[in-house]
Amino acid sequence: MDSRRPPLAPAYRTLPEYVRHWAELTPDRRAFTFVDHPAPNSRGVHRTLTWQRLDLRVRALAARLTEHAEPGARVAVLCPQGTDYITGFLAALTAGMVAVPLYPPGLPGQGDRLVGVLGDARPAVVLTAGRALEEVTDFCERARVTVLAADRVPDSAALNWQAPAPDSAATAYLQYTSGSTRAPAGVEITHANVVANARQALAAYGADTHQVTCVGWLPLYHDMGLVLSVAAPVVRGLLSVLMDPAAFLHEPARWLRLLAAHPRALSAAPNFAYDYCASAVTGAQKEGLRLDGVAALINGSEPVRPGTADRFRAAFAGQGLAAEVHCPSYGLAEATVFVSAARPGRPLGRFALDRDALAAGKALPARPEDPRAVLLAGCGTPVGQRVRIVDPVAHAVLAEGEVGEIWVQGPNVGRGYWNNSAQTDRVFGATLGEEAPGSWLRTGDLGTVLEGQLIVTGRLKDLIVVDGRNHYPQDVEATAQDAHHAVRRDRLAAFGVPGGAGERVVLVAEHARVTSLSDIDVPDLTRAVRAAVAARHGLRLADVVLVAPGTVPRTTSGKVSRALTRTRYLEGAYAAESAV
Repeated sequence: MDSRRPPLAPAYRTLPEYVRHWAELTPDRRAFTFVDHPAPNSRGVHRTLTWQRLDLRVRALAARLTEHAEPGARVAVLCPQGTDYITGFLAALTAGMVAVPLYPPGLPGQGDRLVGVLGDARPAVVLTAGRALEEVTDFCERARVTVLAADRVPDSAALNWQAPAPDSAATAYLQYTSGSTRAPAGVEITHANVVANARQALAAYGADTHQVTCVGWLPLYHDMGLVLSVAAPVVRGLLSVLMDPAAFLHEPARWLRLLAAHPRALSAAPNFAYDYCASAVTGAQKEGLRLDGVAALINGSEPVRPGTADRFRAAFAGQGLAAEVHCPSYGLAEATVFVSAARPGRPLGRFALDRDALAAGKALPARPEDPRAVLLAGCGTPVGQRVRIVDPVAHAVLAEGEVGEIWVQGPNVGRGYWNNSAQTDRVFGATLGEEAPGSWLRTGDLGTVLEGQLIVTGRLKDLIVVDGRNHYPQDVEATAQDAHHAVRRDRLAAFGVPGGAGERVVLVAEHARVTSLSDIDVPDLTRAVRAAVAARHGLRLADVVLVAPGTVPRTTSGKVSRALTRTRYLEGAYAAESAV
């Protein structure tokens, strides 16, 4: 039933129109499958919605929402990962309301952020699932907001209900950015924005004309998870198979088994997940695993490291994994998500750049074996968008090979920040003059273009400046984690703090989970890290702090938050840890 290719997607401009279309055209085709792992050793329990069933559940829930709120009201989605999340999100859009994709209150370390986002969005209704209803109701008690369990609304609620006319220019949802340096910022994504970006992503990864299965574990409140696991499959009429992020972290082989079980699987993960799989999946778990049918694996974390792709490929070459399926990509919430992507079927774009020249704003080639070389992966080219590298001060377009801020223009760029006109004007209203008319999105990311490929070098706000020289924190972090085996990979933060004679550089790093702090020769580790950073970067670390696993804060998308780590360091939160 699911083997035949779905028809080409029509040119609708809202997701609810696509849901209705596929329900009428292919009612019995599978739309979404959630693979639950209720026990540690579970191989997965599959729960599936056909397009017809999805349409019915969406309309029933949309009808119930209209009993509690007016069109344009915000609907916060606090469902656990699963099909209730998908129906809740799509129901809000179908009812003419504004979805706010979030997460249940129990997400570790994110309670304060959830309070802030709910206070900013001021939802009229909160959607959750029956199994989380009591927890969510208790959490929202002070807000005095209606809380509904999506799975407890009967199908009969859809009877005789008519959806409002779709408006592609209206705001579909607020995508709250995952940063921790400021008050919550919700990006207004219109219906037209998300459909445009879904089409751009499908084209970038070859899924606009070929049958694929979207397989994912990224949380649905994250922009990449929402677009790749919900929006893109809805636009193209594809099957989306997803699992809970916690199930992946508990046993990464579960993700690989789903990739192997579905023909031409398309999936995405941040850089750390590929390293995690390469190191954690056992030989026994690889037995019988075949990955030669994988269509594309998106690496959407910056910076994308060529070494990670190499380790992942080497770890699973025996399972038939092709090197050309790894697709480094770049995006951000303000552009819905996808901006630029390497295409599947092509060799990984590898660039060895001179570190000193890069710090000075020039991308000059270096020998890959040179210890002072920075190895970066190319993030391909945009689809249906315009990208420029711009001097962030002079607002002048830079030539190929020069490093500047990445600016973006396209139908996927959001309307602006919810209730923040000043920040909207600054970020979404940039201009470049007559040679590049219109408004441009300032991404805050630094990058360059080489050989026609976009290369992301770091965040503008994260740059460490010492004695007039720029240092990229992720570059320093990569050196530090390679200097000693007890430093936990991708769980460390380098940043600058004020000092008497200028900026001082601090490194806060978690130690590996396989060892305890008492078993580590901390002075030896610190000497190794200091020596490596000094030799490779000409940089003296003023402080090295070794902390327990889970101590370095991360954003909701899983990236280390350097800004919050810096704040906690300055507040003395790590004083009781190992500072040497």
